[in-house]
Amino acid sequence: MDRHDWDRRYDTPELIWRAEPNRFLVAEVAGLAPGSVLDLACGEGRNAVWLAERGWRATGVDFSAVGIDKARRLAAERGVEVELLTADVLEWQPPGATFDLVIAFYLQLPAEERRRAIALAAGALAPGGTLLVVGHDSTNLTEGTGGPQDPGVLFTPEDLAADVAAAGDGVVVERAERVRRPVQTESGEVDAIDALLRARRVAAA
Repeated sequence: MDRHDWDRRYDTPELIWRAEPNRFLVAEVAGLAPGSVLDLACGEGRNAVWLAERGWRATGVDFSAVGIDKARRLAAERGVEVELLTADVLEWQPPGATFDLVIAFYLQLPAEERRRAIALAAGALAPGGTLLVVGHDSTNLTEGTGGPQDPGVLFTPEDLAADVAAAGDGVVVERAERVRRPVQTESGEVDAIDALLRARRVAAA
């Protein structure tokens, strides 16, 4: 889907996703002190806004102008400030070695583009900063539910770990594994299967 497709999808009075943050984000940042955070492909802004509510200085980037407008409204409704930018994460150049946390949730791209996005995300980490990536796992196509049906934009934890290794920048993988996410369907609750990666840029000596 291109930016125009996402503009059309986001063009609804209500949020198409829930306003609550992603469950894996909540769990993974629980032990982190608030600092600066970059949310790549932030969509309607639910994760960036939630982080801002908890004291993070949040920046969100997405190529859908409609999504960014909804993110601004959500931030205003919640009474927080989030810097929100309309830009393609593959073309936008984040300031290097700046952010204490960089997140990319469900940014489903072909492998070459995904590697570029991971490299950009890794390069934006400050020393000691954390990278958190979550997306639809390749096995979700046959063993899970929902998500893209194009195997070319799905990936595994091993793919993400290899992307980080290729990016260099002193970023080390702390966790790379499949995780399950309960989803309510007409047939009852079933699990979607996601790939989760958490990595950290080694602090300067």
